[in-house]
This record gives sequence, structure tokens and C-alpha cells, in this order.
Amino acid sequence: MSLPDKNYPYRINDFFECKDAERCKKAMGDNPYSFNNFFEWRENVDWYRDDPFIQKVVKYFTSEKWEDVDRAAREISSKVSFRWRDMARAISWPEKRPYMIHYDDHNNRIDRIVRPRETEIMEQEVFSEKLFSSETTPWTRLIKMFLIYQNSEACITCPVACTEGLVAMLERYADTPELKQILQHCKEGVDGDFGIGAQFLSEIQGGSDVPANVLEAVEEDGTWRLYGTKFFCSAAHADYALVTAKPAGSEKVALFVVPSWLPGNKEREIRNGYTIDRIKRKMGTCELPTAELTYNGAVAYPVGPLERGLANVVGVVLTHSRLIIGLSSAACMTRAVREAKKYSELRDAFGIPIGKFPMVIVQLRELEKTSKRTTAAAFKVYSEFLKLEEGLKGGLASEEPEEARKKRFNVRELIMLEKITTSWDSTDVIRVAMSIFGGHGLMECFSSLPRLYRDSAVNELWEGPRNVLLAQIHRDMQRVSEWYKPSEFIEDILHGADPEVVRKFSKGIVELVSHPSFLVPDEKTMEICKRWDNFCHDLFHAYQNIALAEVEGSFSAEG
Repeated sequence: MSLPDKNYPYRINDFFECKDAERCKKAMGDNPYSFNNFFEWRENVDWYRDDPFIQKVVKYFTSEKWEDVDRAAREISSKVSFRWRDMARAISWPEKRPYMIHYDDHNNRIDRIVRPRETEIMEQEVFSEKLFSSETTPWTRLIKMFLIYQNSEACITCPVACTEGLVAMLERYADTPELKQILQHCKEGVDGDFGIGAQFLSEIQGGSDVPANVLEAVEEDGTWRLYGTKFFCSAAHADYALVTAKPAGSEKVALFVVPSWLPGNKEREIRNGYTIDRIKRKMGTCELPTAELTYNGAVAYPVGPLERGLANVVGVVLTHSRLIIGLSSAACMTRAVREAKKYSELRDAFGIPIGKFPMVIVQLRELEKTSKRTTAAAFKVYSEFLKLEEGLKGGLASEEPEEARKKRFNVRELIMLEKITTSWDSTDVIRVAMSIFGGHGLMECFSSLPRLYRDSAVNELWEGPRNVLLAQIHRDMQRVSEWYKPSEFIEDILHGADPEVVRKFSKGIVELVSHPSFLVPDEKTMEICKRWDNFCHDLFHAYQNIALAEVEGSFSAEG
């Protein structure tokens, strides 16, 4: 089987062996129907230049910085929409998935992760964009990432998100020569090479239950070393990892930076006191090596106060990752809807384009609305995050004025609401978009949407599954209720919504938050849990509608 080239027509012999090639060719020759008009459009569409809506979003949220951000978006879009798109498509085939070589020819343990050359080239080119450099503004970084993420994971989304979290931690706590050097490598690069980060939190007893970690950190002769196993380690090929561990004799979770190789050892393939035991097989993000690791004395550098490890994981590291999930969900929806809409215009059935059938019109309208409001809200949440000094600070700082605490709390909850809502909506949107293609929607030789769908489903689980974050939001509301009423929270985040909408959500949250706990498995609690799930989903949709109305309204006023 051969991979189609950039301008491939849809040829029968590209994808399966025909027992009677001449007859097949004759049959195809007698049938004039072709998908070449759709392929030609898809191969030549520029994801930023040809998308008026994302240009509106960028202009609205970046205001006076718009021209610089727009220029950067157009420049990277010419790479993302064509060269990197083709690389992402090429590396998605099963035969190109990463695999392990545990030993070299002389029986030395090396644990080499083998990835396609296209992956390595694209990764180098993406990180050379200096996404986390002081030269790159936050809004420029955001739009670049939005466009990059339209290629879905492609062994890029996770490493970019994890590197951002690592840089954010080191910008606060890099106080040793080693940590400062790692920050320089990841942020500005060293001789054109940019360090890549990962985060290894999960252990076999639970991913979200970080306090249950048993990986041990031991200080030996002034050097911290790690002992134990991690169970879900994505971006296992990274240069550095943020790793949670408990210092010996303590029940507090600390946070460490662990280099994959100590200085001078990368070229010799001598890993830093750990083994990569195996690569996981996953439903999605298949280009991304996710592994089980065993630490056997790996050198580790503490980052931040040892007793603040868990707070910094949640408040800093996971915050950035969850923001990325909201952004990448919007990006994948955007691509899926764009391609489904154009296909409906060019695909004829029963003598007319399928895009003229009322059922398809209704579906496309809903898909486009969901895609647009998700994108607008991703930028709106990010704008609120940027307004916070020092981000979420790893928790609510009790010494802050009450209004500052409320704003920080709002952003914390919005990020979790965005994560669970957009990752859920993304799978729905992509699934319906695939259905508009009919059978071709499932054919990976025809479309990238099946890959986007699988990757989107994985995003539902990364950085806290839905049930965990719903319970966390409920606990958060109860925890602050003495100084921040749930109804006031609703009024603040839904500012600008129809008053009746605000009243409905205010009434609902007061009743639901008053339920004492989600830990008692009785019928009443389970009924409240079901209602809380629907409530939170609808609440963030209401927030998204405000964001979309702001973007559309600003340009209606201009017009």
C-alpha cells in the first residue's frame, strides 16, 4: 500500500489490491465521478488566511497588539496548513508508530524510542518557533498553538503543553545553576536546540489521586534521587520531566525536574538512572510515546518548596495543560467543521449537493455554532488568565484582597469547566462531521477526521477525567461559600448574559452546592450528581455564548 502524495486523486489501486487491475481501471474510467474538486480545495486552503472568524477572534482579544499577532499567524499558517499538515498525515499510519529498542548491539541498556523522521523534523521546526521565548508574546503564542493544534496531537500537542508548564514552573523557581540551564534550554534554546518537557505524575494506583503517590525521593550526599515507578508517562521522549515524588519520611508530595540524560550522556544513550519499561498502546494520540518508567536512583532537582509540590502541580502545571485542552479542542473542531462544510458543498447525491439537504444544513449550523463559541471562549478564558498576576499561584492566596481572590477563583473554575466541556463537545462535533462524509468519514485514506476523533477522546481523560473535575468544582464552591456565594459566582462569570439566564443558573447552583457531599452513594446523591454534570456543561455553554456574542457584536458594531 502506498501513501498518497500531496496532490493525490482518489484512485482505487492506492488503497487495496485488485485481482483484476484492468477491469478495475476500466470500471473507474467508465465512472466520471471524482472527489478531486474537494481534494484540490483541501490541499490549498490556508487555515488562518482563509478563516475570517479566527481573524475576528484574534482582532477582538488582542486589540492594539492585533497587527503583530496577525502577522505571526499568517506566517506560521503557511507552514501548519501545508508542510506540517502533510507530515502529520504521513506519521499517522500504524506502521510509523513509535517503538522501543531497549539494548544496543553490545547489550547496553539504552531504551531508545524510535520515531519517524518526519516527526523529528516537524518537532524541531515547531519548537524553533520559540513559543516560550521572551521574544514571543502570550497572544502570539496562543494563536500559533491554535493553528498547530489543528493537526491534532501528531506528537506535538502534548510536548508543547508540557513544556509550557515546565517553563512556567522554572520561571518562578529556577534558583540553581542546573534549573536555570534547563529553563534556558526550554525557553530560548541552546545553539538552536530547544529543550522539550514532559510531566510524569500518574502511578498505577491512580492518575488523579496524586497524594497517593509512593515514588520516593531520597537525598543522598546533597543530591536528590528518585526510586519507584510511574505508570502513564506521555512525551516519554522529552529532555526533561516534571515528576511528583514524596521525600523519604514525608507524606507531602514534592515536585522535581528530572533530566532524561545527564550532561554528555545523551549522545552515548545513557539514561539518567531510569528505564523505559514499555510503550503503551492507546486508542488515540498514537504518534505520542506514552510509557511506563522505573526510576532507580535518577538525579532530580527540587523545583519550588518541597511541601508545595501538589499545590504547584494543580495551580501551575495542570492549569496550563487544561488551558491547552480547551484550545486544542477548539482547533480540532474548527478543522473538522471546515472540511465537512466544504465537502457538503462539493459532494453531489440524488442530483444536488448534500449541503442543500435540510438535515445537513441543520447539522452544519449546530457544528459551526459549537466550533465558534468554543474558539471564542478559549480566547476569553485565556484573556482572563493573563490578567492574573502570577497566574493561579498554586491555590487561593488568603492574604489577597477578597476581590482578587474571587477573580482567581473564577479563572480556576472556568479552566476546569472549559476542560470538561470542550473535550466532550469536541468528540461530538468531530463524530457528526465524519457522518456528513458518509462512509468516507471513516476512511483514513480519505480523511484525517478519524485521527482527530480518537485524539479528542483521549483529551477527555488527560489532566483529570470528567467525574473527578466535576467533584472538584463542587468541593471548591463549598469551600469558598462563606466569602463567595455560589450565586455571586454565577453573576460574575455570566456578566453580560440575559438576566433570566443568570437567574436560572443562580437558582440551580445554590440548590446543587447545598448538597453536602458527593461521597455518599445513596440515591439522592446520585441524582444530584447527574444534575450537577448537566448543570456544569450548560453553564459553560452559557459562558461560551457570551464570548461568541462579544466577538460577533464587536464586528457588527464596526459594520
